Amino acid sequence: MKKLIAILAATTCITTAHAQEVKEFNIGILGGENAQDRMSSNECYRAAIEKELGVPVKVFTPADYDGVIQGLLGGTLDMAWLGASAYAKIYLTDPKAVTVELTKQNLDDSTGYYSIAFARKDSGITTVEQAKGKKFAFGEPNSTSGYLVPAAEMIAAYGPLDKFFSEVKFSGGHEQTIVGVANGDFDAGVSWADGIGNWEDGYNSGAFRKAADAGLVDMNNLVEIWRSKLIPEGPMVVRAALPDDVKAKVTKLTADLWETDAKCAYGVASGEAKDFVPATHDMYLGIVEARKLSGE
Repeated sequence: MKKLIAILAATTCITTAHAQEVKEFNIGILGGENAQDRMSSNECYRAAIEKELGVPVKVFTPADYDGVIQGLLGGTLDMAWLGASAYAKIYLTDPKAVTVELTKQNLDDSTGYYSIAFARKDSGITTVEQAKGKKFAFGEPNSTSGYLVPAAEMIAAYGPLDKFFSEVKFSGGHEQTIVGVANGDFDAGVSWADGIGNWEDGYNSGAFRKAADAGLVDMNNLVEIWRSKLIPEGPMVVRAALPDDVKAKVTKLTADLWETDAKCAYGVASGEAKDFVPATHDMYLGIVEARKLSGE
């Protein structure tokens, strides 16, 4: 018994020591808008987590989604809000790398969003069929709404996209696609939104809302031409190897954010939302399978 107590005591000491080993906490922010805007939108969030954990917290804004993915896989990032496809890539690479904690709940209580294809209003394009033979932009390969889902659905409907469109491009991110279409660099493209509210506002939340809020585009000059099936909102994940108390503190702070600091939550959620609610891996099984089928 004494030996067992000694072992348990030693284990407790090791666990405590391990929890105290967290000297800093690193947050990864996926692309979709320029790095400075990503930093600004999440500064209040960073500061709140830093106060809660009592260690320096840094925000990293890699140029592409894969930077966040590799950071979580390699242990240099501790948490991130991911798209479902980015999460699927991490899970398929190492199913024990991260744990799913939360997702965004929309004002209508749904936890999903849409990939939305759009064009300039003055282009006369009002359907994807009318964009045939035109230049089309996706966001980037690891984006759920910016590539995986719309490409799969459009291929099923129209066949190989490099034959349907005159040119298929990766813009580099949602903001780049929206601005590129607005500026006439692309004839049409896809980005994401919750699909709730008014088009002229960029809907309630999503990349269109962020671009509209930032004054990058006037949504009245754009038109929606296609919408995907509902996509599960991406998860907030934390690195699985983190001490349990650290994971619990960050998750609770985030879950309470709409109640404690709605303005900050607006930036984290890319617009209006109702809450951040518990999520599980099972919510993303369909996206994991789609990612497997894509071979990426």
